[in-house]
Amino acid sequence: MIAARALAIVLLLTAVSAGCNAVVRAFMSPDDPPEGQRGLSLSELPPGALEVVARGLEVPWEIAFLPDGGLLVTERPGRLSRLPPFESGQVPYGPEDAETWTIEGVSAGGEGGLMGLALHPVFGSGSSGGGARTSPAEADEWIYLMFTADGPEGIRNRVVRYRLTPQGPVDPFRIVEGIPGNRFHDGGRIEFGPDGGLYVTTGDAGEPSTAQESGSLAGKILRLDDSGGVPPTNPDGTVVWSMGHRNPQGLAWDRDGRLWSTEHGRSGFQTGMDELNLIEAGANYGWPLIEGDERSGQMRPPVIHSGGDYTWAPGDVASVGDRLFFGGLRGGALYEGVVVNGEVSDLRAHFASELGRIRAVRLGPDGLLYVTTSNRDGRGAVGDGDDRILRIDPTVFDR
Repeated sequence: MIAARALAIVLLLTAVSAGCNAVVRAFMSPDDPPEGQRGLSLSELPPGALEVVARGLEVPWEIAFLPDGGLLVTERPGRLSRLPPFESGQVPYGPEDAETWTIEGVSAGGEGGLMGLALHPVFGSGSSGGGARTSPAEADEWIYLMFTADGPEGIRNRVVRYRLTPQGPVDPFRIVEGIPGNRFHDGGRIEFGPDGGLYVTTGDAGEPSTAQESGSLAGKILRLDDSGGVPPTNPDGTVVWSMGHRNPQGLAWDRDGRLWSTEHGRSGFQTGMDELNLIEAGANYGWPLIEGDERSGQMRPPVIHSGGDYTWAPGDVASVGDRLFFGGLRGGALYEGVVVNGEVSDLRAHFASELGRIRAVRLGPDGLLYVTTSNRDGRGAVGDGDDRILRIDPTVFDR
């Protein structure tokens, strides 16, 4: 009798859990794009315009391009993988084709885990970065990872530098730590800018007021040198480059050298108001005091936002010529906008509800776009081969 009751309880809890997951997936399902914004569908692509580079991954968060043509990939549970160069027409890679290393100290849960990845600007070149603390033997091998970790003060995010050797990443060196973390709103993107600075996006970690606190690293875009110091050109002599952010997810510089960032807007039953921001040093982007087209004092509104009735939940962003492409997680699309004089127009949602949740968006050295799906993150519908890395010829979007 006791065993039967125990079995019944287990089955009930399993059913409830499955039901909750179903509710989450339904709540996070993409809406149709607004009128006039629907872009290309998969059926309209010419043969070979989209290829699957890798499949069977688990929430691939970021990709980086190696000098030999291979890829480095972070997966949110804490794995860093190196994939061989991909040739057009070949069979997609699977996890068994990758060299994979588990990153020590990663605490994966909710939106946290192993996230951002960046290569030092001189990675693989055999040359020095030029800084006083940079030697040719070191900078040539440096990679940077951002991840969530548990500590005495609770959940925190950090950026750690490693040397990437044939045996994997070694010699961890903490660049910045103590960034507030949570199961939600962890930011996580890291990029070296054309100025050589290391830019880091941080979320508000579920505490909106911290985005307006200059002494907090939450809800900010940070800028550091390659060893974690404060560049002399930073505003106010701190690592904070801009503030008033809720959950910035993407960073990209356009062909005119301007920095753009994608950012998640409000959530819950009142969704929408996702943002594409033009980032300037020392600027305040308003969260949680303003959103959408609201203005207050010197706070900056977004260049464009999703509106209150539609949600992008944007991932990463990439610049291709005069266009910006960014992924949509809840939006379930690859978005494209045309940049003219710092304004964005003619927004299109490509592959709406066809590929699922799109996170990383990178322009490869071959001129092709690489995107990752995040359908195994608990908020999407898992399709055949998920999660995947896809390669797309951006000329198919020419108008």
